[in-house]
Amino acid sequence: MNIIVQRILLIVTALTMTPTAPAADRPNVIVILADDLGSADLGCYGAKDLHTPHVDALAARGVRFTQFYSAAPVCSPSRAGLLTGRWPVRAGVPGNCASQQGGPGALPPEETTLAEMFQAAGYATAHLGKWHLGYTSQTTPRAQGFDYSFGHMGGCIDNYSHFFYWSGPNIHDLWRNGKEVFHDGAFFPDLMVREAGQFLEQHQDQPFLIYYALNTPHYPYQGDAKWLEHFQDLPLPRRLYAAFVAAQDERLGALFAKLDALDLRERTIVVFQSDNGHSTEERAHFGGGSAGPYRGAKFSLLEGGIRLPAIISWPGNLPQGEMRDHVAHACDWLPTLAELTGVAPPKTHLDGRSLVAVLRDAQQPSPHAKRPLHWQVGAGPNAAWAVREGDWKLIGQTRDTTDGREQPNVARFLVNLARDPSETTNLADQHPEVMARLQTLHDEHLD
Repeated sequence: MNIIVQRILLIVTALTMTPTAPAADRPNVIVILADDLGSADLGCYGAKDLHTPHVDALAARGVRFTQFYSAAPVCSPSRAGLLTGRWPVRAGVPGNCASQQGGPGALPPEETTLAEMFQAAGYATAHLGKWHLGYTSQTTPRAQGFDYSFGHMGGCIDNYSHFFYWSGPNIHDLWRNGKEVFHDGAFFPDLMVREAGQFLEQHQDQPFLIYYALNTPHYPYQGDAKWLEHFQDLPLPRRLYAAFVAAQDERLGALFAKLDALDLRERTIVVFQSDNGHSTEERAHFGGGSAGPYRGAKFSLLEGGIRLPAIISWPGNLPQGEMRDHVAHACDWLPTLAELTGVAPPKTHLDGRSLVAVLRDAQQPSPHAKRPLHWQVGAGPNAAWAVREGDWKLIGQTRDTTDGREQPNVARFLVNLARDPSETTNLADQHPEVMARLQTLHDEHLD
């Protein structure tokens, strides 16, 4: 698909949307997505041994969710759900996408992204950081609604050489607007801050969207030397992870300071969430992060893989220093941001629901109080899946990744999360009627 065809499709998308609010009334938006940050790995979520003052301050100036779910327990489908407001399977991303140039797996070009929604409303749009939603010219950020893009297209990189950090041969993966660029030896989180600062300076007088897709604290753990020294008394691998989380928070502090210097903080909605639980993979030294009271981690549909930190802040317009125990989901951000900014959402079917009423009034019910949440990774009979309705959750099939060295299969597991948030006891045999109802909800969801 060439760039002219893409622009024509964007215009058609804009014409199918309802009218938007006047440009002068629209706030800016920054969506920050951490990578493999554990359920309990911020000070404001109970971590006592980590250093996260800047994200904690964001929570103090906003609303923090305690039952917030990612769209998936792994990178690509989680990102697809956030960017489209649709279950990842519906959005065409049941599993991870390409990490090598030209490889298979991508968010389909016909999906309407958060960037395309805001671009159609006159926003300047930027992707900074990790992409992992396609590695062809038709599926990179510039083809998905982003005016500007800087970062890596695959799943992970070394933060100094910017080479793909997975299987060989190691291949350089750093791009600016579709062209390979080299910043050898520069710490990638610092490059992100620099690019964001330049974009903010250039677009401070018009509404903008920045999708700030961190590659931290995803392995390789590469915290600054000062943070490694600071955490030297923690056990391995926690001290490596802690140093990297502190390095991440320090760079986010620099981003927030730039917003303040440009007098943009009260004109900017900032969203923060983790894409999935912490990694217990061998490349992550079998751990380092924490799910707190929850069982599971990255790749798992147990709570530790999908129940994660989420914060939204807009000083002067949303409550500050408040908590919401309402069930919420990454797909909710698109309709929520559309309502807050006065931008029309896409006409396509959305699985997310606006959280604005809940944000403004803690007495309002969750928009998911009477409708189930669904997760699925993979396709076919071996797909991992789960469904939550009210306090009941049924896991059809998943892995328990709490310990990366041993990952037992978990199947047909029924839990009441209000009574057992740590998912210790399988109630499948005790509540066959609940089992049948949730199974039917999953089957109808697949249809």
